[in-house]
Amino acid sequence: MAKIAMWSGPRNISTALMRSFENRPDTFVTDEPFYAYYLKKTGIEHPLREEVIAEGNTDWNSVANEITGSIPKDRKIWYQKHMAQHNLPGENLKWIEKLQNCILIRHPQEVILSYSKKYEISSIYQLGYPQQVKLFNILISMGAQPFILDSRDVLKKPDQMLKLLCKKLSIPFYREMLSWPMGSRESDGIWGQHWYGSVEVSTGFHPHVEKKGDIPSKYKNIYLNCLESYQQLYAHRI
Repeated sequence: MAKIAMWSGPRNISTALMRSFENRPDTFVTDEPFYAYYLKKTGIEHPLREEVIAEGNTDWNSVANEITGSIPKDRKIWYQKHMAQHNLPGENLKWIEKLQNCILIRHPQEVILSYSKKYEISSIYQLGYPQQVKLFNILISMGAQPFILDSRDVLKKPDQMLKLLCKKLSIPFYREMLSWPMGSRESDGIWGQHWYGSVEVSTGFHPHVEKKGDIPSKYKNIYLNCLESYQQLYAHRI
């Protein structure tokens, strides 16, 4: 039995990786269980904000208790896609020691060029890098170093990287993780209709393509701060 928390930031390959695990015969997946809490607590105006809040659970402790409980549908593995930026200051994170924690990172140039097409960036905290570093440090202090995956590595060598991740997690690798049926899923959050267009037409991991373009000048400082956090985590990747 395994409960896996994959901590990402936005515009990473987090949904594709969730698809990969959902295509295993032994795995139940959960999509961003703290999103409704995050939207209600911050007041941030994301697309479909009211629908996400209405459909989701906005109580931090209730969500934490649920995702550390029994694995649904008698599955052996519970894969949880989490956004690091949903961890707001002041909330108790002790429950993460009950999970096998992984951190999914992506170079901030690629994240910023992608995210800024969908939403205005006003803070580094929107992109999750400081929260990922904080999670890493908390887990280290617990004696539970997380496994760090770089999205570029996964896209370049999905077979090799997924085999390595499964080995680290002490779970079997299934070739079904490398491809999946096209379309949306019942497990997708309601926000998928805005954010998941690319993954919904995918049937596997897209080959890595270097994103071209300069970081807009208004995002230069955010980029440099994100890059510092990224480099700290990149040094520990599997």
